[in-house]
Parts: sequence; C-alpha cells; structure tokens
Amino acid sequence: MSFLACRVFENKKLENEEKESKIIHQLVQMETDELTAGDVLIRVDYSSINYKDALAASGRGKIMKKFPLNAGIDLAGVVEHSDNPSLNQGDRVLVNGCGIGEQFDGGLAQFARVKSEWVIKIPEAYDARQAMIIGTAGFTAALAIHRMQVNDQKPEMGPIVVTGASGGVGSIAVNLLSKLGYEVIALTSRKSMHDYLYELGANQVVSEEELGMSNKPLGKALFGGAIDNIGGKTLSKIIAHTQLWGNVASIGLAQSPDLEAKVFPFILRGVSLLGISSTNCPMPLRTKIWHQFGKELPLPDFETIVSKEIVLEDVSPYFDELIDKKHHGRLIVNCQ
Repeated sequence: MSFLACRVFENKKLENEEKESKIIHQLVQMETDELTAGDVLIRVDYSSINYKDALAASGRGKIMKKFPLNAGIDLAGVVEHSDNPSLNQGDRVLVNGCGIGEQFDGGLAQFARVKSEWVIKIPEAYDARQAMIIGTAGFTAALAIHRMQVNDQKPEMGPIVVTGASGGVGSIAVNLLSKLGYEVIALTSRKSMHDYLYELGANQVVSEEELGMSNKPLGKALFGGAIDNIGGKTLSKIIAHTQLWGNVASIGLAQSPDLEAKVFPFILRGVSLLGISSTNCPMPLRTKIWHQFGKELPLPDFETIVSKEIVLEDVSPYFDELIDKKHHGRLIVNCQ
C-alpha cells in the first residue's frame, strides 16, 4: 500500500570531502512494508509538530538514532490491521513517545506501524484531532503536573511559574494549572503573546527581568513551584526562589542544558527537582495520564491553543519556523 510520509535522511559525506553529514527531510511516497517493525498498522488521521520534531527534521538537533526515518513523535488515527487481539480494525487510537520519530517511524505520515504495547485507545472525552492538540506537549505538561501533585504540590503553596509559556508544553501547562485552581505566572520574552497567555488563564505574564530574581544561591521565596521548559540560568534562579517543599518540574533545555544550582534550596527548603521524560514514561502511567483528560484533568481550551492546522503536504517550512518562535501553542497536522 503506497502512502505519503515526511521522511528524514542523512546525507553522509563522500570520501575525501570535508563537509559533515547533513540531515534533510523530504515528502516521499513509500510502501507500508518499508515501515519499521510492529504488530499494529495505523492509518494516521492527525499528528503534530513538536519542538523535538522540528529539531529532528531540520537537522538542528541530534534526535534520530537511525536513518532514514519518518518524523513525528505522536499520532492519532484508526487501526488498519492488528496482530494483537486486544486491538481491532477501526479502533480509534493514539501513540506518543515510545521512540517513534526517534528510533522508529513516526506519525508525520499517512500510515505508521507500531508495537501494540505502545497503543492507547482514545478515550470518549475527545477525538483524534483533539488528541493531537494535546499531543506529546500536552501529555508532558500533564505528566509534570501529575508528578508535582504526587509530591503534594497544592495551590495554597503559592504561584506556579511556567517558563517558555507560549510554546506547546507551556501553553497547556498554563491552561491546565489555571483550571486546577493554581495561580499561574507565565514567563515569556514575547510581548505579542501576553493577551494569548491571559486568555489561557495566566494571572501574570512577565519577562524574566520582571520576576525580580537574584543570583543568590538561596533567594526570597517567590514561587510555590515551577514547570520549566528552558533550563540554564533561569532554572537555577527559579530553584533558588521556590517556596518550602515546592516542586520544580524540569522539561526542556531551550536556553541551555546546564544547571548551576546550589544545594541550599534542597536542604534548607525541601525543594524537589522533578525530571519529566515523556518518551520513556512507563505505559501504565502513560495510559493513566491520557485517560485523566476530561476527568481528573480538565480538557484544555483546544481552539485557543491551536495556532495553526496544516496538511501533511505543507509541513516542510514549519520545522524551522517553530524553532525560530514564529508560532505559539500547538501546530497540528492533518494527515488524511
């Protein structure tokens, strides 16, 4: 069966050439028997472009472990064929993380073959399109909130600061935290995003300079906790300004992978630094999180969070645009 896919290739340098390998992506026609191994074939209805997808397809980050490979770390669609009796043809399903778009063919294609143990049936609370508005970004935000609440994060402990607030993870984190009753400080350098973030439920929208953080190893307690998407010096400062027993969820490294925090916030205030890894989240917890949307977790404001919906044929320019911050919220892809 022939279908369209956004496939990423590595152009290795030729002998006696000095140029390094170059990563390129192309829209190609391929056959389902060319897909990486798995026992479930899914007809993909929707996928999305995440920051990690943009890094992988543009060659601006070392994301993929092998080539060629279809991009896309999440997908939602319908089972076309299954060798597992627990999944039937026509079942509405989603897959996120689990190495798709990194080690296995991903969701930016009209078909994907995956292992059945990665597949989650889409709950009744939302459809395939909405599943991809949530996507890996929303799942990651929800996973961060889950880990914080398991560690006793409560609204009365003070405001939660969300860095990189206008991105996919940040947008849904702001929206969900607000709906859960937390005071939310949205941190962004993009003044054009202020109205958008207030619409999502932020109580304050500020730049880092406006937060009033110092460089002291233990600063004044300003935050009940944080969801951080950027790392670097900003994360170090936030840790130093977090309240007693507050939780800081670390998700991204858009600013820097470095962390220069001192131990004082951990040993004098009991601050917890929580690592959030959506790719290898255990399946029981992954399934639990996806089924919490519309129940223990509110559904996000879907149409506010979508910045753009595109078709698979048009994905190419959006990888660089996403990295260059020309979009906010979620960028979803109609693969039908």
